Amino acid sequence: MPQRHSKNNNDLAFFTYDEKRKLGYGTQKERLGKDSIKPFDACCLCLKPFIDPMSCQKGHVFCKECILECLLAQKKDIQRKLAAHAAQQKQEKEEEDERLILDKARELDAFDQQNHGALPQYNDKNHSRDKNGFHGANSVKVTSFEEEALRTMKAFWLPSATPEAPVKADAPSTSTVCPEGKEKLKLKTLFPIYFTEDESEQKKSNLDKTYICPSCKVTLTNTLSLVAVSSCGHVFCKKCADRFMAVDKVCLVCDKPCRERNLVTLEKGGTGFAGHGDHLEATDFKHLGSGSGLGLVRPAAKT
Repeated sequence: MPQRHSKNNNDLAFFTYDEKRKLGYGTQKERLGKDSIKPFDACCLCLKPFIDPMSCQKGHVFCKECILECLLAQKKDIQRKLAAHAAQQKQEKEEEDERLILDKARELDAFDQQNHGALPQYNDKNHSRDKNGFHGANSVKVTSFEEEALRTMKAFWLPSATPEAPVKADAPSTSTVCPEGKEKLKLKTLFPIYFTEDESEQKKSNLDKTYICPSCKVTLTNTLSLVAVSSCGHVFCKKCADRFMAVDKVCLVCDKPCRERNLVTLEKGGTGFAGHGDHLEATDFKHLGSGSGLGLVRPAAKT
């Protein structure tokens, strides 16, 4: 059955409801799939299954080699910035000393010229500048009416009068940061974590590693909130951690004492397209306008 003529009519001066719907006007919501979410057993840097996992105090998990290389690269970058800042300070000090010497020499020259009266006060020893401060071929002859204007103007076409914008490097921070949480991170604050593998008969034929909670034997997935004990590194589901370890103050695997501050909640997986947390719905607002081309970008919805 053909569509109605009102939906195919596109010669109006405004967008109809059907045209807006086909062009994707308004807020578009889409739930993120599995491909957009990093698995819980993957490194936050290389996005591969972790090897010798280590976690920070905020719950971000990295491979041991990846996080060590990251911290080492940050330290090298900090040393480079510190060296550049020190060289800049040294250059500024030399320029300041040179400026003071020139100012002192200029004051002595002006005092000598004023006493002897042989040369006008605006000339220097080398006679290389005129009274407006311009050099050689760039010098300009002006009248007394234009003298003040030339002194204050920014003549960008004259090399001697072009304003300068020096680039100054601020003192860099000497602290390394977490590549995920952007908070300060030191090597000594990292702690290794240990997952319990599922060694049942049903999982022996599967090549992929499957991890379980050592307390309730539930298979760990991205849908569960995981808690790691910073004192020993064992990982549990959040339900067991709140029910047993938060009350008994002891690890359920190695019986090592632990406090509530030792329970670190591991961050749920995310990538550069989806942040960490439980918000798994992407929202995008599209506005129709002249030349937007949204009709070519977004396919028409099926009716």
